[in-house]
Amino acid sequence: MSVSNQGKIVRNKVLVTGASGLLGVAAIEKFLSAGWEVVGVSRRKPELPSGRDVEFLSVDLRDEKSSRAAFEPLTDITHIAYTALHERPELVAGWSSKEQIETNNAMLRNVVAPIVRTASNFQHVSILQGTKIYGVHLHPIPIPARERDARRDHQNFFFDQEAYVGEMGAQHGFNYTALRPQLVTGPTPGALNVVPAIGVYAAIRREKGESFGFPGGPSFVWEAADADLVADVMVWAAQSPQAANEAFNITNGDVFEWRNVWPAMAETLGVETGPDTPTSVAAYLDENADAWNRIVAKYDLRSRNLRELVGQGDQHADFAFAYGAPEGPRAFVSTVKLRQAGFTKTIDTEDSFRNALQSLIDHKLLPPAAK
Repeated sequence: MSVSNQGKIVRNKVLVTGASGLLGVAAIEKFLSAGWEVVGVSRRKPELPSGRDVEFLSVDLRDEKSSRAAFEPLTDITHIAYTALHERPELVAGWSSKEQIETNNAMLRNVVAPIVRTASNFQHVSILQGTKIYGVHLHPIPIPARERDARRDHQNFFFDQEAYVGEMGAQHGFNYTALRPQLVTGPTPGALNVVPAIGVYAAIRREKGESFGFPGGPSFVWEAADADLVADVMVWAAQSPQAANEAFNITNGDVFEWRNVWPAMAETLGVETGPDTPTSVAAYLDENADAWNRIVAKYDLRSRNLRELVGQGDQHADFAFAYGAPEGPRAFVSTVKLRQAGFTKTIDTEDSFRNALQSLIDHKLLPPAAK
């Protein structure tokens, strides 16, 4: 609940964009659990792991006219959790694309502008960034990177979007929070998520009698952010005075190395580990689509073609595993600012991977572990 400008008690109502994505699904679940009214927005309706239903609008945020028609009637929206993201088919190359930058900037404007035009008690928007705001995909970054280390020395729509919501907030009287999670993982299929790709890779290896060796490159230490944890931050930031007009790094609270979490994932998936097997996950899945179809039939998995299940997660896995690279990303971020502001939840990264994979198994999107 919150108090409107007229002093009336109103129920919080959040618009979650990118509703079918990894963070969108997590945000919807967390806001519903916190008692909020929720409207989900994406091109296809999200399927929530909890099985709950949610008010939904199918909108292509790239279309200004249809966005305006959809959002101007939503006069009771109090918050936006903006998780929408436009990625190019060539994932990593697209991160420096002018077209991608312009499209993502337009999408945010197409949501915020009509909402603030008509919503009488709009209070807050959360936007998603990440370590690319520090230039991790282009050059070494400070270790650990602190929120103040973001430098506009490269083209990146994260800077544009934060400037936009800051300016609009000053004009219209609302606050924003910019969230910067490390590698985000969770149980949502068809998203920018390495977990379904890992699960499918393991299942095909098992089907073909091959061991589940780590397919990536050099060893390196990294951090991750569980999607549910990031969504918890969104709920907290929506009403926390300490989060107003601030940016926060987000991680699970520990560090990991892929080869060290590989046995835990193998146990959950019911596959045998083996020696390192440098392999492009994206290429392997493309080459073995027929094997996946056999797995779907054998275990009566829910009807979902390989691309719908994996999304761009296989391309992301190749990057995240440093496949074919001389070294892995050197990206560590400080979460001291977030903790000092009052958010202190953590999750063990090994548990995060296990939980996400088990959820995909439980929902019959991956085959069960071998008995």
